[in-house]
Amino acid sequence: MNISPALPEASLPRGFRFAATACGLKKTGALDLGLFSSDVPASAAAVFTQNLVVAAPVTLSKKHLQLSKGRMRAVVVNSGNANCATGAQGDAASLRTVEETARRLGLPVHEVFVCSTGVIGVQLPVEKILRALPSLARNRRPSMRSFAELSLAICTTDTRPKTAAASFKMAGKRVHFVGCAKGAGMIHPNMATTLAFVVTDAAISPSLLKKTLQDVTSRTFNSISVDGDTSTNDTLLVLANGEAGAPSIKPGTRAHRAFAAALEHVCHSLALQIVADGEGAQRVIEIEVRHAKTAAAAKRIAETIATSPLVKTAFAGGDPNWGRVFSAAGRSGVKFDPALVDIKMAGIPVLRRGQPVDFNERAASNKLLADHVPLIVDLHAGTGTARYWTCDFTAEYVRINASYRT
Repeated sequence: MNISPALPEASLPRGFRFAATACGLKKTGALDLGLFSSDVPASAAAVFTQNLVVAAPVTLSKKHLQLSKGRMRAVVVNSGNANCATGAQGDAASLRTVEETARRLGLPVHEVFVCSTGVIGVQLPVEKILRALPSLARNRRPSMRSFAELSLAICTTDTRPKTAAASFKMAGKRVHFVGCAKGAGMIHPNMATTLAFVVTDAAISPSLLKKTLQDVTSRTFNSISVDGDTSTNDTLLVLANGEAGAPSIKPGTRAHRAFAAALEHVCHSLALQIVADGEGAQRVIEIEVRHAKTAAAAKRIAETIATSPLVKTAFAGGDPNWGRVFSAAGRSGVKFDPALVDIKMAGIPVLRRGQPVDFNERAASNKLLADHVPLIVDLHAGTGTARYWTCDFTAEYVRINASYRT
């Protein structure tokens, strides 16, 4: 495959190197192993799956993040195999991967992260990874092409890689962010969904980075759903190495607000790219719940609507079936007065104060077939607002997941 970087070279943060290769985990021979590293110790923060079933690399990476006190240097990631439900052999495979990576890069073992994604319950052929690591370590490059190859190597059922960039100026220095993510199915919050990596040359403490990431995640990766299934391997990791030369970011400052905005821009872009590439998806649905009693109540209703198969299949067919939306809101567990609710689908009022509104069904159906469809539910009950993103459910989603292993 001819790989051309989607982002300009100038958007790459300083002090990071990337590499990817095909080590044989994917039957197709596609890229399936990636490595990236920081030239200097970097502050690290991560959020992980909250699924009770947790893959071996998640367990080990959590341990390393704690042992390193939030200072990491490298990440090794494979696709094609999740290394989940693989017992002691799977634990050993993750450990051998990070040990060999650390040895090749001359780093302490606990400063190396490991991630895996792919089929659950199949032993990871770790020897393939170990054979590929020497060449992978040598071929790390501070280039956007190498970053693009990494973004492709982490893909599974994705139809395309997901990348995003942002920057801001601080004390006369330009601070850069770049990120990549994979995900198209088994996408739902309770961490963040998927594998996603963001690197920046900003200087920030691990504790402030962690707090900022958790805040940003709630409005981005934890506000999307493709199919309501939370993966066993979800990991979102941010590394900040300070190589831009700007002063360290302090909480509550203008610089911190700019940092948080740039990080949110990257995470928001990656999250929406995941929804747009949902397995079999034709369109993105942006659900906004307005005037709930609280923001948490608004988000709960939005999530319930987003994960309703009936709502999602209606959008697949361009069917302005507002009754499914209204019904999903009503079963969310949030109390509200149905007689006060307004609903707009693709900008068309379909429900006003709990009563149907006459509208042109054909015109509404045509608008619902757009690539991006807004859905607004106004409860008229308070000041809480939330946004949530999902995609439609199609027959193609069923086809993909009916034969994922075979």
